[in-house]
Amino acid sequence: MLNRFSQARQQLAALTRSNYGTLRGWVRHMLAQLELLAGRVDAHIALPTEPVHRLVFVCLGNINRSAFAEWVARGQGARVCSLGLSTTTGAPAFPTAQHTAGYFGLDLGQHQATDFSDYRYQPGDLLLAMEIRHVKQLQARGIPAQAIVLLGAWSRPRRLHLHDPATLSDAYFFSCFTLIHSAVLNLCAELRVRGSASMQP
Repeated sequence: MLNRFSQARQQLAALTRSNYGTLRGWVRHMLAQLELLAGRVDAHIALPTEPVHRLVFVCLGNINRSAFAEWVARGQGARVCSLGLSTTTGAPAFPTAQHTAGYFGLDLGQHQATDFSDYRYQPGDLLLAMEIRHVKQLQARGIPAQAIVLLGAWSRPRRLHLHDPATLSDAYFFSCFTLIHSAVLNLCAELRVRGSASMQP
């Protein structure tokens, strides 16, 4: 009985690591679900009514999640950039991010991170955050609330909290990038249907 319990616990831990990164990642996912049920993120899970001219993907370091999202969007013909809330401008994409992007036919070798301090908000920018706390940090830094959405609202399955894969397993990198890839494709498709300037050459 104890052996079966131990095996089940190990299997659950492995599933958590591959799908949510860490136990903390799973907890933050569940907290995001509660925020959704409470209606506290309703303003950040749909496109704004204002025209969108450029997509701006945001994460912490701009070397994993937002870097990958930017290059997926570039492949869709979007007007796009990306940034990190706390990073070093010019830093390359993380090696595991570069390796994982290759499974999606993308090369992040030319990516260079941009710190928030080197970004200038322009009317028509749509900032796409990976986590609810990023939304709050962007608002605290003066970005209009209506210009910020959660990228995971477009992923399939929906995942409002896209946990940082930095230093985590290759399996989670792939899971995370799969969600981001689906989200960017769905987002770009919706913008294209709307005739958004962000999807026009």
